[in-house]
Amino acid sequence: MSQLRPLARIAWCRRPLLPANRRYATSQTPHSQSLPPDWDSDDTPTLSDFSELPYKDFGKNQLIQTNEAFKRSLRGILKEFPPITYAFAYGSGVFPQSDATASLLRESPHPNPPEAILKWQKGGGKMIDFVLTPRFSQHFHWLNLRQHPDHYSFLGRLGSGVVSHVQDKYGAGVYFNPYITVNGTMIKYAVVNFETLYRDLTDWDTLYLAGRLHKPVKILHEEPNLRVANQRNLLSAVRCALLLLPPTFTEKELYSTITGLSYTGDPRMTYGSENPKKIDNIVTHQIRNFRLLYHDLIVSLPNISYADEKAINKPDWMEDPKLDLQLSQDMGIERRANMIRRLPKSFRGKVYFQYQRKYTIPGREFQEMLEASKDDDAKGGLKKQVAGDFDRRIAAETDIPMNITKAINQTVSWPAAVQSVKGILTAGPARAWKYLQEKREKGKMKS
Repeated sequence: MSQLRPLARIAWCRRPLLPANRRYATSQTPHSQSLPPDWDSDDTPTLSDFSELPYKDFGKNQLIQTNEAFKRSLRGILKEFPPITYAFAYGSGVFPQSDATASLLRESPHPNPPEAILKWQKGGGKMIDFVLTPRFSQHFHWLNLRQHPDHYSFLGRLGSGVVSHVQDKYGAGVYFNPYITVNGTMIKYAVVNFETLYRDLTDWDTLYLAGRLHKPVKILHEEPNLRVANQRNLLSAVRCALLLLPPTFTEKELYSTITGLSYTGDPRMTYGSENPKKIDNIVTHQIRNFRLLYHDLIVSLPNISYADEKAINKPDWMEDPKLDLQLSQDMGIERRANMIRRLPKSFRGKVYFQYQRKYTIPGREFQEMLEASKDDDAKGGLKKQVAGDFDRRIAAETDIPMNITKAINQTVSWPAAVQSVKGILTAGPARAWKYLQEKREKGKMKS
C-alpha cells in the first residue's frame, strides 16, 4: 500500500480539467436541431474529446441552467472528493418538487451552507443529492476512505476492496453515503462506476441511474461518451413513453409518463416510502426544464408532433407554466415497430420475452429469432436498427402498454429492492433508519 500513496497524490493533483469548448445552457436551447442519422445506434464510436461529438451543440439540452453562484457552490463540494469522470446533482435540493414556500416550513439540514445554497433553496431546507462517477470505483474509495473515513459505515473499515465489491455486485451497482456534511452543506452522494452508468444509459439494465437522468438534473462534470449515451437514454424514454400513451396527449402527460418509468415497480412507491404525488409534483414544478430537456428530441422524431405549431414558435413559450400543449403520434404499425426495435437492448429483450410467452413460441425458435434480430452481424459489424417481422407483430397488438409496463417492473423492482436493503450496510443501520423514516414522512404528505 505504501507504494500506492505517491500515485494517489498524483491522481489527486491531476483533477480533470473542463474542456475549453464546453458551454452551458442559456435560458433557451436551440430548437429543431438536425440530428445525424443513426447517431443513437449501438455503433456510436468511442469519443476522446467533446470536439468529436456529432455536432457542436449536441446534447446541450442536458445542461439545465441554475444561477452561477449555486453552480459554483455545488462544484466546490465536488472539489472535496477524489477525481471523478462525470457528476451530477439531482432531486428536490437542486430543482424544487413543491411550492417555493415549502422549504421555509422545515428546519434546514445544512449546518453552515454557502449563501448561494440558502438563496437557491429559499431557506436551505433540502439535502442535496449527488452522483459521482469515477473510472474505477475501488481506487476512488481507496482515496476517499483516507480523506473522509467518517463518510463510511463499518464497511469502510474492511477496506476499499470490500466497499467496491458491495457496490458493484449487488443491486444497481451504486454505493450511497447519506447525511454527509461538506462545506457546511448536508449531502447524500452515490458512487457508480463509469461502465455501470454507461451500460444503464444505453441498455436500461436497471433504470436506476438512467431513470434519474430522465428528469432534469444539474450536470456538473461531463464526459463526451456519457453525453452521447444520455442523449440516447432521453430519446429511448420518449419512445417508451409513446408506446404507453394514446394517439393524443398533453405535454404534462408525456413528461409524467417519462418520469414514472423508473418509479414503476420501485418498492419505495409500493410501500409508501415516497410521496404518492411525487411524479405530478416533479413535472408541475419543472415543466420549463422538461421542455428544455426534451423539446429538440420531440421535434426530431417523425411520428410525434405538436397540435399547435404556432405556439412553439412564440418567444419564451417554454417559460409559461400554464401552457399544457397537445401532441399527437402516428399509431401506424411500421412507426411503432421501429420504436420497439430501437428500445434499449436489455429492456427490449424483456419486451420480446413478454410476447414469446403470449405467442407460446418455443425456446429454440425464439432464440433463433433473437439471433436474426441481433444488432451485430456474423462478421462482427453492426446492423441498422430496423423493425423486423416480430417487431411488426408486436406493434399490431393493443396490449403494448401492459407488456411494456411488465418489462419496466422486471427491470426496476429487483435492483431497487436490493439497493434499499444494501443501504443498511452502506449507510449503517442508524443513518439508514433515519433516511427511511424521512422517506415515510414524505410518503404521508398530500402534496
